Amino acid sequence: MSGQTLTKAGIVDYLYEKTDKNRAEIKEMVETILEIMKQAVKNDHALLVSGFGKFEAYDKKARKGRNPQTNETITLPPRKVVVFRLSRKFRSELNP
Repeated sequence: MSGQTLTKAGIVDYLYEKTDKNRAEIKEMVETILEIMKQAVKNDHALLVSGFGKFEAYDKKARKGRNPQTNETITLPPRKVVVFRLSRKFRSELNP
């Protein structure tokens, strides 16, 4: 899969080939796992997957910005952002 983005459908296809479950069951399982992950980030502001990494949500304060078309100064509203940090183990696998 070099050079291509792995999609949710690609994950379903991969699992379908590796198991004896039907596509609908696998799709439902993948959707459920992703929903659990989303809720963890929304509710707990963090999701840790050992050996993979950690997703963390945090609040960004309002800040000044600039409209590049008009050069007008604007205030960007506060918002939530999510960052992903690789685990040390996974980082060492990527960068031996």
